[in-house]
This record gives sequence, C-alpha cells and structure tokens, in this order.
Amino acid sequence: MTEAKRPAPEPFARLEAQPAYLRLAEAIEREIVSGRIAPGDPVGTEATLCEQFGVNRSTVREGIRLLEQSGLLRRDQSRRLFASLPRYNNLATRMSRALVLHQTTFRELWEAALALETASVEAAARHATDEDIAALTDNLERSRAQLGDPDAVIHLDSEFHALIAKTGRNRVLELAREPASLLFAPTLRVILPKVEAAPQRNVEAHAHIIAALARHDAAEARLWMQRHINDWRRGFEKSGRGLDDPVERSFIEHVSGLRSGGRA
Repeated sequence: MTEAKRPAPEPFARLEAQPAYLRLAEAIEREIVSGRIAPGDPVGTEATLCEQFGVNRSTVREGIRLLEQSGLLRRDQSRRLFASLPRYNNLATRMSRALVLHQTTFRELWEAALALETASVEAAARHATDEDIAALTDNLERSRAQLGDPDAVIHLDSEFHALIAKTGRNRVLELAREPASLLFAPTLRVILPKVEAAPQRNVEAHAHIIAALARHDAAEARLWMQRHINDWRRGFEKSGRGLDDPVERSFIEHVSGLRSGGRA
C-alpha cells in the first residue's frame, strides 16, 4: 500500500533586512541600557562611530538622531556625543500622545489617577522633608493668590502633583504618573468655566494633603488625595461631559463652543 504523500511544509517568511542606522542605534542603546556606558560617558564622535561600525556618515547621523530624540544621547558645545538619561518630559509627552491617539476616556484617566496619585502621596508621607513641605506650601500660597486665573490654577495644580511625586522618592511612580498627568490640563480647562467653586476646593484639598504630609500621616494623606481625585471627577460630570468621552475630544468640543459663541 502506497503511503500518502505528506503536504510540503509552509515556507518560512522572508527575513526583512533592518536598516543600518537602526542596527547602529540599537547597538549603542544596548550598551547604555546595560550600564556598560554610563550616563555622562563619552560615546565618540561621528567620525569614530563611522570607523567603528564600518558605515557612512549619513547612517551614523540618522542613528544618532533617533538616540537624541529618545534622550539617550546628548551633545556638548564641541558636538561630542555623551550618554544621557532619557528626560521624563520627553518620554511622558510621547506616551501622552499615544493615550490621545487611543482615545483615552476620562473614566480611564480618573481610574489611573486614583491609583497613581494615592500611591504617590503615601510614598510622600513616608519621605517628606522640611524642604519638601516648604516647596508644597509655597505652591499652595501661590495658588491661593491666583484663584481667579484659570491658566495659573491649572499650572500650579500640575506643579503640586509633580512635587508630591518628587517627594515620594520613587522614580518608577514619578515616571509612571507623568504621561497621564499631562492630560489633566484639558479636563481642568473644561471644568473651571462650569464649576465656580473648583479652584477653591482644589486649594483646600491641597492644604489638607500638605498638613497630613507634614505629620507623616500616610492614611490621612491618602484619604484626602482620594477625595481630591473624586472631586475632580464630580467636577467633570458637572461640566456636562460624559465620563466615557475621549479626554481630548471633550476639550476640543469645549473650545469650539466658546469660539462659536455657543454654550460649551
């Protein structure tokens, strides 16, 4: 009896050749991430990198451009290249753009803030120094002095929460919360014109949080941060926006309404 002929196996997919500049950038990135090249260490010049990698100047420049954009390389005045730590704001801005593109809703933003901001304030309660409390108190005093200025209220609220994260001495938390925090401003710009008491309630919550941090009372700090974040949600609901609307859309609709003279 003749054996049935087995079907030929599926051919392997072709391997795509990666551009040389990407391979160059990944090779340098591996050395920095692994710690073999530390932040501040020289990486070389464009000419030496051309020689080491055996590629032309345009390939090196394109690879360097990617690494500079990611914050892993920087140049000094002589144009020499040095390893660097990625800056929080660069990473956060890229992540924030991704959140907007994925149409992140206010509900998602609120849930994330509730987790991250309460974790940050608990850490801050454990680590707060007199200098930290002084910086937070200065922020509070400036906030009280500018309650009538929406732009100042938004800026100082962002500064307050960044100071809390810094006080917590946890770089993972500080970096994790930053992308979402950059989306807070659009929501506050929607809330402030609709909720007259919002700025005052904001600074009152901040005052209670600072008092708890000064006593190193993590439970009280957490309680007031939860109240603060939940009050933010109530303000958003009072503004007439839906919790499941994309955050950026809510801001755009609000601004469009103001420009057309209609109700925002």
